[in-house]
Amino acid sequence: MSMQPVPFAELLESDFASCCAQLYQEPAVRWLLDGRLHPGGEELTLRAAELAGIGEGSRVLDVASGAGTTAALLARELGAEVVGVELNESAVAEARAAAAEAGLDGAVSFAQGDAGALSLADASVDAVLCECSLCLFEDKLAAVREMARVLRPGGSVVVADVTVNREILPAPLLSGAARVACVADALPLEGYELLLRDAGLHVGWVEQRCDAIAAMADRVEARLRAARIMRAPALEPFRFGLDDAVGLARLAKRAIADGALGYALLVADRAR
Repeated sequence: MSMQPVPFAELLESDFASCCAQLYQEPAVRWLLDGRLHPGGEELTLRAAELAGIGEGSRVLDVASGAGTTAALLARELGAEVVGVELNESAVAEARAAAAEAGLDGAVSFAQGDAGALSLADASVDAVLCECSLCLFEDKLAAVREMARVLRPGGSVVVADVTVNREILPAPLLSGAARVACVADALPLEGYELLLRDAGLHVGWVEQRCDAIAAMADRVEARLRAARIMRAPALEPFRFGLDDAVGLARLAKRAIADGALGYALLVADRAR
């Protein structure tokens, strides 16, 4: 595993959204997450697609599409036409290259852009997916309003994201590192519901999946422990100590068990 140093602190002090978009492309982060950039992996993505009614010929927007994994999955397994929007330009290039290699050029496309100012036309997609990303957006309401704007009447937005109970969330999980890890800026479940309603959508289904985030926390802690034992400092490029990282992972696992930290799928529809 080859990793180059990343000025983590400097990035956090500049543009947080760009920082996160860049960090999640780093080999160290991908190694740490074992290639699964959101809880539940492909299984939960397909569950989200099922809830949104995505199938053959559906036109889908994937918000914060990263390297294009979800877009490729929906096109390959369900026959959907997918447009991915991603802030990080290098991720867009990687997604395009992967799609071309997989022979999915005609089924998926990717554009560099901000979730709060989408370039898509009004009422132009059948469904919108946003997986484990809304919690990172600076202006969450602007992003959700854009999702609602591009959604066709009768279509669905599915948000899959980390949920928190701030009243019992341990203080260290509100740190800058926890922010990048999708915890510190996450909302309570009712916070996401309120955002969707404020964007003019009707929340019709909520599915809590604490099992998915618990499994991810277990994997991350195991990898951190392995990195520490093997003297392979997975988080060194980010100037973040392994001992502190293991401690945060343990704390996150306890928070999940205590109900302070969770994961949920929310489905919201646009009226016909």
